[in-house]
Amino acid sequence: MHRDEDLATIATFYRRVQWSALTVGVLWVVWLLAPILSPFVIAAILGWLGDPMVDRLEARRISRNTAVILVFGAMTVVLLVVAVLLIPVLEDQVMTLINSLPGYRDWFVGTALPWVEHRTGLQILSWLDPERLFVLIREHWQSAGGAASTLLGYVSRSGFALLGWLANIVLLPVLSFFFLRDWDLIVGRIGLLVPRDHFDTVRRLALESNEVLGGFLRGQMLVMLILGLLYALGLWLVGLDLGILIGLLAGLLTFVPYLGPAFIVLFGGIAALVQFGDWQHLAGVGVVFAVGQLVESFVLTPMLVGDRIGLHPMAVIFAVMAGGTLFGFLGMLLALPVAAVANVLLRYTQERYRQSRLYAGDTPVILLDAGLSEASIESNHDASEA
Repeated sequence: MHRDEDLATIATFYRRVQWSALTVGVLWVVWLLAPILSPFVIAAILGWLGDPMVDRLEARRISRNTAVILVFGAMTVVLLVVAVLLIPVLEDQVMTLINSLPGYRDWFVGTALPWVEHRTGLQILSWLDPERLFVLIREHWQSAGGAASTLLGYVSRSGFALLGWLANIVLLPVLSFFFLRDWDLIVGRIGLLVPRDHFDTVRRLALESNEVLGGFLRGQMLVMLILGLLYALGLWLVGLDLGILIGLLAGLLTFVPYLGPAFIVLFGGIAALVQFGDWQHLAGVGVVFAVGQLVESFVLTPMLVGDRIGLHPMAVIFAVMAGGTLFGFLGMLLALPVAAVANVLLRYTQERYRQSRLYAGDTPVILLDAGLSEASIESNHDASEA
């Protein structure tokens, strides 16, 4: 009897080792292919987001191909309209930024740095003196030459990177169409690969992850769009030349907690000081920031996002930074979806742990006996905060 149990334990251990090795191998392959996977991942996300609309049209007795064409056409039209409306505005904003750079440089050197020197006692401007910089370059000419060659190499690589981005842009609609058309087929084939003993568990976790991700991503995209337009309109009404650009970028950055608000406060404040140099316009930027935060906290997030992802803001920030460090742009793109799925898996692991012998021991334990249930803990926490 004991021999059979030992053999079963060894077999389970080897299965876990195999699955761990497979997981590590997949991550290694993703890391190697990260530079070319971005269009496929974006297209897969678009196909996944559009699949519910295709399924609804199919439920109305419309063929899959016709439904895909309708949904893909609608998505294309929306993107084209947005591009037609935004590209001229963004082009004008970028030209304004380029023309404003000398003014920002003069403000930085003539106002900001002297103020910092006066407050801290540091001698920063002396390091920016042109003669000093020339002497440093002359004394370190060899290093400068190496840096120049490195810079030229970077520029040449950037040219190839630009061609790669253009190729990705061309590929994106093609890949999106195929993902949208074959999404159910892809999901079905993946489901056939799941071991039958674990199929029900995997299906449950997949449905839960799909619900969490679907609600979060669709809601977060709407929050980003609305906040970007709100910030851009507010800063434009304040009178900032770069208000539309700063507002739209702040809206896009709201997917990382506190990054969007910090962006609008920092760069909106600098733009107000450089362009006007008075506290009234700086206060106007503060009003736009405050209104945006109130609308996001009390209207947009509760209505559109809620607490679907279930992650603490620090966990979201860590996920985005870790994804960018490990896999670059692809990692940042996948950070929140992977974190949301990982949170679902962690909840399932916690549930299994509480049902395990390791947690309960040999004697059955009722969580409510010691008053340590999650509900009691939360109520005690709320009472202490009150």
